[in-house]
Amino acid sequence: MRKILLIFLFLFQVAPALAKTYDLEIKKQDVFITGKAVEAITINGGIPGPTLRFKEGEDVVIHVKNSMNETTSIHWHGILLDGKFDGVPGLNGFHGIAPHTTFTYKFKVRQKGTYWYHSHSNLQEAQGVYGSIVIEPSESKADRDYVIVLSDFSEENPNTILNNLKIDSSYYNYNKRTIFTFFKDVKKNGFKTTFRDYWDWGSMRMDPTDLSDVTKYHFLINGKTADQNWTEIFKKGERIKLRFINASAMTIYDVSIPGLKMKLVEADGQPVKPVSIDEFRFGVAETYDVIVEPKDDRAYSIIAQSIDRTGYARGTLAPKEGMEGKIPAMRPRTILTMADMAMGNDDMGDMSGMDHGKMSDDKMEGMDHSAMGHDMSSMDMGGMSMAGMDMTNVKGGWADRGTPKGNKALEYYDLISLHPQKDLRQPVREIEFKFGGSMNRYIWTINGEKFPKPVHLKYGERVRLKFVNETMMAHPIHLHGMFMQLENGQEMKWMPNKHTVIVPPAKTVSLLLTADEAGEWAFHCHLLLHMASGMMTSVTVDKEGK
Repeated sequence: MRKILLIFLFLFQVAPALAKTYDLEIKKQDVFITGKAVEAITINGGIPGPTLRFKEGEDVVIHVKNSMNETTSIHWHGILLDGKFDGVPGLNGFHGIAPHTTFTYKFKVRQKGTYWYHSHSNLQEAQGVYGSIVIEPSESKADRDYVIVLSDFSEENPNTILNNLKIDSSYYNYNKRTIFTFFKDVKKNGFKTTFRDYWDWGSMRMDPTDLSDVTKYHFLINGKTADQNWTEIFKKGERIKLRFINASAMTIYDVSIPGLKMKLVEADGQPVKPVSIDEFRFGVAETYDVIVEPKDDRAYSIIAQSIDRTGYARGTLAPKEGMEGKIPAMRPRTILTMADMAMGNDDMGDMSGMDHGKMSDDKMEGMDHSAMGHDMSSMDMGGMSMAGMDMTNVKGGWADRGTPKGNKALEYYDLISLHPQKDLRQPVREIEFKFGGSMNRYIWTINGEKFPKPVHLKYGERVRLKFVNETMMAHPIHLHGMFMQLENGQEMKWMPNKHTVIVPPAKTVSLLLTADEAGEWAFHCHLLLHMASGMMTSVTVDKEGK
């Protein structure tokens, strides 16, 4: 009997995990998000697509049917898997999902937490091809568990938006400084200071109000506008988990729930030591899980204001349907200064002679960058360098958030891994990525080139990645296939894992990486139009003998 029992236990242990199968259909259709018919792209008829729920250890099979007349793809953002199923056309032998065909993704779930999925083809992500992923078991238990997908939706086709920006990079900046603001600033700061400030920004071909490239967005929570007011229910005293996902194409948010403290428990799907906060700045493609515990029978508003303050997404937690919480006034729009650019006026000099004209055609063949029909030339920044303005400890200060006095805004240095890191080796080398561009032609670059050649790493190699932002815009930088450890002032043992990190204007952020996943992994800015305009390459992890 004992022998039979042992055999049974052995078979149970080695038996493969049960496979979970999903069917997704991607198609074009009219949606009525803004109250009128707009052609968009849906997954299973909706925007966002369905939440996919996996369990750690199970084998997942996902059939993706392309019902469109153009190629599509799905990338599983933050998921550890075989590169051939990562979903980026042109990498790992994947060529996209051809029109009117079905592609089957297969992978074993090797993690838990909150993640998401989206297209990596033809700017389709901005048209609705995205959805959420929840992997159980959860590290933090709760009475209720809600997914909150933030996104931005435009009635304009994203290819039209990109063409407009190529013609005029300030096409959507309706808050430019004018002659009236000039005289207002003269009255406040004096003629000499004001003139020098306007001269410096003009010489850089930048505008201090240009925190975002695109406006005219409708900001959504789970596909609903602020007026439609996505609402979920709670009972007083319950512990509620909110899984925030920023699935926007181009929008960074400041997120808060006025009157309700949040306890942050996961960042990018990875558990962190709980930290009590009132708000967090939310980069495109990041995810944050928080716990809230309402003590009163009243409605609470979930507010996500875009950093350029052109609008907000809004949802509600309430004891019953129909209740609405207060909506706070829009915070002031930030005006960047030379100090935000980590330079004083005297340090800037005359940048009007910057050479934006040295161009070459160095393309990453075969990769679907969504805008291959546009100018693919690289750019010489003509000596413009803001390198050395170190932000290794990732402290705040960029683009004042307007956080109410006494409230706590999350900073990257608050993130401490809940579990100790396994690889505590020092890096053997440092790789620097400089993120630059020319707003004049709407070109975005890595190390001075559009779509530069891949970076090669040896399997198992430990490296430091140094991200240097040479622009006045924040860039959420994403590496596929692996987690990076953010050097944020914590001991190496407790550094948090991140798959996406915001690099603020004119700042430097560094991370450690163990190259433990063989394959070709996309590396890019997750502002969709920046990626499509050149801020993308790949990191190849080569196994010995390959």
